[in-house]
Amino acid sequence: MRISTPRSVLLAGAVAVTLSATALPAAFAAPSSSAVISEVYGGGGNSGATLTRDFVELANAGSGAYDLSGLSVQYLPGAPSAGSQWQVTPLTGAVAPGGRYLVAQAEGAGGTVALPAPDATGKVAMAAGSGTVALVSGTTPLTCRTAADCAADARVVDLVGYGTAVVREGSGPAKGASATASVAR
Repeated sequence: MRISTPRSVLLAGAVAVTLSATALPAAFAAPSSSAVISEVYGGGGNSGATLTRDFVELANAGSGAYDLSGLSVQYLPGAPSAGSQWQVTPLTGAVAPGGRYLVAQAEGAGGTVALPAPDATGKVAMAAGSGTVALVSGTTPLTCRTAADCAADARVVDLVGYGTAVVREGSGPAKGASATASVAR
C-alpha cells in the first residue's frame, strides 16, 4: 500500500513506478514497527531519465516517530564480485508516523527534474537495472554477499534486491527497475 505525501506524489509522477510483490522470509514477514525501504531508484541522471539523482525512500507505517540516528542506507551492486563493498550513507533525524524520508544519492549528467529537498544526501551511484539496498542498524559496511548471509545479519533492518540482484529477500528480486522506472513496495 502506498502512503501518498506531496513528496511521494512528485516522485511517482516523475518516475514510472513499478510495484513488485515478493514472498518474504519469515524474519521479514511480520508488519514492521520500524522504518522500511519503500522505493528505490538507481536511474537518476542516466540517459533517458527524468530525474537527475538516484534515491532511496523510507516509510514509517508505525504509530510513533522512528529515530534513524545511527542507521544507514547501504548499496551493493546486483552481481557483487569478491572485491565489492557495501557503500554507506549515514542517516540522521526521524521518520514521522505515516511519513516518508528521502535519501538522495549520486547525481548524473542526464535528467531534467531535481528531487524535492532530501532528508539525507549520499554520493552512492546506484545501478538503474540491478542492485541491493539495505537499511542497516549502524554505519559499518555490511560484509554479506549472499541473500542467506544478509538475512542472517541482525543489523539488517530491511533489504530490497532489484533487477537481477543476487542479494535479495524472498524468492527473487523486484523486477522493473530502469532509467525511467523505480521499484516501490
